[in-house]
Amino acid sequence: MLQPADMSGKVALVTGAAAGLGRASAERLAALGAKVALVDVVEQGLEEAASTIREAGGEALVLPLDLSVRSNCAKAVDDTLAAFGRLDALCNVAGVMKPGPTPEFSDEAWDLTMKVNLEAPFFLIRAALPHLLESHGAIVNVTSCAAFQGQAYFAAYCATKSGLTNMTKALAMEYMKAPIRINAVAPGGMMTGLVGGMAALAECDRELIGRIGSPRGLCEIEDVAETVVFLATPAARSYHGACINIDAGVTAD
Repeated sequence: MLQPADMSGKVALVTGAAAGLGRASAERLAALGAKVALVDVVEQGLEEAASTIREAGGEALVLPLDLSVRSNCAKAVDDTLAAFGRLDALCNVAGVMKPGPTPEFSDEAWDLTMKVNLEAPFFLIRAALPHLLESHGAIVNVTSCAAFQGQAYFAAYCATKSGLTNMTKALAMEYMKAPIRINAVAPGGMMTGLVGGMAALAECDRELIGRIGSPRGLCEIEDVAETVVFLATPAARSYHGACINIDAGVTAD
C-alpha cells in the first residue's frame, strides 16, 4: 500500500519561499501538516507567505537570508533546528535567471547565478544532511529544462541547472545505502518573478529565443509545486536519484 503524502509532525525548509514556486511549495507542505521554515532575500514576501500559512492553521518560520552569502546556508538550517527541533525535508527552490548575450554578460551576473543556483543548494545540503539522515528525510532540488537543452543567451543559467541536476544524481549515489531520498524537479517556463529577466533579451535573435518555449505554453506553478511536495513526502519512498521533467514537452525531443 502506498504511503500517504502526509507531513504531520515533520519540518520542511523551503528556499525561494517569498513568491512563485517556493511559496506555492511551502504553502502546500504546510497544508499537509508540516512546520515550514521559509527562506528568501525578500522579507515582505516571506511575511505574506507566513501569514497565509498561519491563517490556515499552520506554523511558519520566516528566515530573511541572502543565500548568495555562503554562511547563510548553514544559518538557515541552524535556525530551523533551533525553532522546530528537527528537519525532514529540504526543498532547494530559490534561483536567479540572468539571460543575455555572452560578450555582455557581467562578472557580477555570473557570480550571483553560480552562488544562488548551484553553490547555495550544495551548502544547504551539506548543513542539512546529518539531520535529514537522522529523520530519514528528503532533499528536493529544483533544476530546469535548461539542464537538458542548449538555450541561447542562457549559458550561465544552463550551466548551473545542469550542474545541480548532476549534483542530485551524484549525491543520490553517495547516499544509496542511507535512509534519505534525494531527487530533483526540472520545470519548464512558469509565470514567476524569474520571467522578468527576459527583458534583457529585447535585442536578441527572436527565432533562437522562441526555441526555448513549448507550443503548449507556460507550466502552471501549482502543478510543479505538487511534484516538489510529493518528492518531499514519504509517499515518494521509491524515488531516489530521479529528475522529473515538467516542461510541457520542451525536452521530449
